[in-house]
Amino acid sequence: MATKRGALIIFEGLDRIAFPNRSTEIGSLIDNYLQRKIEFNDHTIHLLFSANRWECIDTMRTKLLQGYTLIVDRYAYSGIAFTQAKGLDKNWCQSCDIGLLKPDLVLYFHRNKQTNSLSYTGDERYETKSFQDKVEFYFEQLRLSSSEQWQDINVLDNDNKNMRDKESIQNEIRLYVKDCINGIKNNHIDELWKHN
Repeated sequence: MATKRGALIIFEGLDRIAFPNRSTEIGSLIDNYLQRKIEFNDHTIHLLFSANRWECIDTMRTKLLQGYTLIVDRYAYSGIAFTQAKGLDKNWCQSCDIGLLKPDLVLYFHRNKQTNSLSYTGDERYETKSFQDKVEFYFEQLRLSSSEQWQDINVLDNDNKNMRDKESIQNEIRLYVKDCINGIKNNHIDELWKHN
């Protein structure tokens, strides 16, 4: 009997929520850009982020087919939302990632839109509230137009003033992940934004 493939689960959200892998040479260039140590134009940095995803694709496919579930911290949706927030065209942004592995589930970590209680001020290039507000708008547009399964996870408590405790967020994630893994029916892995 063949091994059931693993699920591809993506964590997406604004800055200061995720911890992407920047350990490769491309990742190092991205990190230096975000830390303002080097400069790239907006098209170039978008292409580097995309290349950072593509350099992992073969390993990801192999692991999924071996039955491993992968939880990926940031994916093509971040690339689109962040680059659109800088004024670039969505179709151009999306074209760089056509053919990546299509996720089985996207968990979108967000704040309630009515609150300003989370600080997005940080050391990295995009960690300003005004920019993060734009990114959040484009994430919402992606979520609404997406054919992939998205689940929203509000990181704030019911009063929308404080971060939820880690355990309650973990429990919510666990439920969605378990349902996703149990829902895998075959070993076929679709490609993102490919129209057959």
